[in-house]
Amino acid sequence: MSSKQEFSKSINNTFVERFDEKIALGGLVKPIKNMISVEMPKYKCHKEVWALKINKIVKDGEGENRESDGSAIITPEEKGYGEIHVDFDYIRKHKPEVGGYYVQYKGGYESYSPAEDFESGYSLINN
Repeated sequence: MSSKQEFSKSINNTFVERFDEKIALGGLVKPIKNMISVEMPKYKCHKEVWALKINKIVKDGEGENRESDGSAIITPEEKGYGEIHVDFDYIRKHKPEVGGYYVQYKGGYESYSPAEDFESGYSLINN
């Protein structure tokens, strides 16, 4: 096997590929070239968050002939909640999409989670 060929080895349910720009592990790992790595520590979520499913996103200036500040208005799917104004940094960092979730953590940190990830990791505890 030449050094350019790819090989995989299974060690305790962790797959390591060498001589490739990918490392396929049970967990997420940044690509490393010509290196062997091990799976990162795995964690299970047990925190409580506040979240609303995103029904609509209107970016500032959308449909208007003016310069935008990059912010947006998120309209939640759930009835009884107002629109949420998010700034340019939120949009740039999280790239929210309709159908995903606007998430707020204790302490006020705002985030975004794709629907599949959120729904597989969180259960509704009140409504």
